[in-house]
Amino acid sequence: MEGLLDILDYDGDIDELVSGGRPVVEVVGGRLQNLVGQRGATLEALQELARLAVFRQTGSPSRLLLDVGGYRANRRKELAAVARNAVEKVKEHGEPVRLEPMSAFERKCVHDVVNAIDGVESESEGVEPSRRIVVRPAD
Repeated sequence: MEGLLDILDYDGDIDELVSGGRPVVEVVGGRLQNLVGQRGATLEALQELARLAVFRQTGSPSRLLLDVGGYRANRRKELAAVARNAVEKVKEHGEPVRLEPMSAFERKCVHDVVNAIDGVESESEGVEPSRRIVVRPAD
């Protein structure tokens, strides 16, 4: 990541940590939005490249999570609100709610929120890049 920032002539600091047993690399600094891209698409691609680089060095797959400019933390909060809103609709109307297509990271955030609430359940359906979550009343 440091090499990429140098090539792009971006100023950013890199923090490495472990969260929930998962390696996390955070790039912090100003004017990093281009590394996030529209709805995090560039960030997802950079994360995949970082995982491939780790695999090439170690021979083992990595669950590395890359965050740039706090995007994932902010997005996690937005997705929690989306999940709670879907749960409210399901509880109010008793009908399943289909959410917009999301990345694997986004779907996990929504599943985590929904799974913590009694009376509802969630599952993913469809195929990438149109994979989405359906929130429904629990059986």
